[in-house]
Amino acid sequence: MDGCDVLVVGGGPAGSSCAAHLVRAGLDVVVIDRAQFPRDKVCAGWITPQVIETTGLDIADYRQGRTFQPIKGFRTGTIGRPGLVETAYRREVSFGIRRIEFDQYLLERSRARLKLGLPVASIRREASEWIVNDSIRASMLVGAGGHFCPIARWLNPRLSSQPSALSPTLVVAQEAEFPIDRGGESSWAVAPELPELYFSRDLAGYGWCFRKEGHINIGIGRLGERSLPPAASEFVTFLRARSRIPADATWHWRGHAYLISEPPRRVIVQAGVLLAGDAAGLAYPESGEGIRPAIESGLLAANTIVGARGQYTRERLAPYEISLRQRFLRAPVQQMIASAWPWQVSSALLPWLLDSRWLVRHLVLDRWFLHAGLEALRAEG
Repeated sequence: MDGCDVLVVGGGPAGSSCAAHLVRAGLDVVVIDRAQFPRDKVCAGWITPQVIETTGLDIADYRQGRTFQPIKGFRTGTIGRPGLVETAYRREVSFGIRRIEFDQYLLERSRARLKLGLPVASIRREASEWIVNDSIRASMLVGAGGHFCPIARWLNPRLSSQPSALSPTLVVAQEAEFPIDRGGESSWAVAPELPELYFSRDLAGYGWCFRKEGHINIGIGRLGERSLPPAASEFVTFLRARSRIPADATWHWRGHAYLISEPPRRVIVQAGVLLAGDAAGLAYPESGEGIRPAIESGLLAANTIVGARGQYTRERLAPYEISLRQRFLRAPVQQMIASAWPWQVSSALLPWLLDSRWLVRHLVLDRWFLHAGLEALRAEG
């Protein structure tokens, strides 16, 4: 039996960020993940300056052999309608990364003990300790294994038994990321520093076309599983008709699902256990972006665990749930748009309003996607 102070289930940004802070605080931390790292993740893949500040990312070090694409603006439009609105910034507002590289970097940097390629087969509680797989004993358990995290499903058995397609807050996505050779770069019309975002006419999702140095990332995400296949087909046809992608380009889609934070999972804290990142359903509801919420929730989880000083009761861990609600809960998309205007906006008019440069910059990009007004979260202590 291998013992540790804290067992983190999931080696993604939430788990590695939590583990890194706990290790710095002097705790013995084990990270377990069913995947072998480096492993890829379905994600458009960009991080904001606030993420760099929160993680203390050494850009010069990270750039050694890894993709780090500065983003100085966006092109936005509506699927099925002509025209793009280009928004340029005077500085880099985000940076393109590849999850296969980024997640591995954060996990290695955490200095936690790693048990990779090891799925969670069993969980049980003995007195004040957790026993996982009959081989790891820990006083504190952190579930950070994404939407399908076994700890999240153990805490929320009712959610686990319900068909996922019926959840109104479930985002499903398809994505493809692949390298492009230098000779074929001219056939891709997307500029590396200007990712393109295309919203669906019902605002239930959006697609993207993003060139990151020598790689292309194409994908689409929507609320509701059943609407994704036809939406993905329509999006690709639309991109080809607009010459955004070569007519002969082919790829294999990969899929993913996650909850957005309206509302988070019903139970995220109990005695000796808490959830972070996608396991807690914390992706931003406006964009579905989950890297920053994952990292910040991992940090908040670590702060709470350190502050509990080994007494992991429900009461000592309750501040974590309060901090999550204060940090991440947002109004639904349509309500946010309506509140930004002095009149009620019909959803039928929303795609046309995306032609407004002011609206695109200040609401869609600055508020929804970049969360520019939200300062970086810093570690305590």
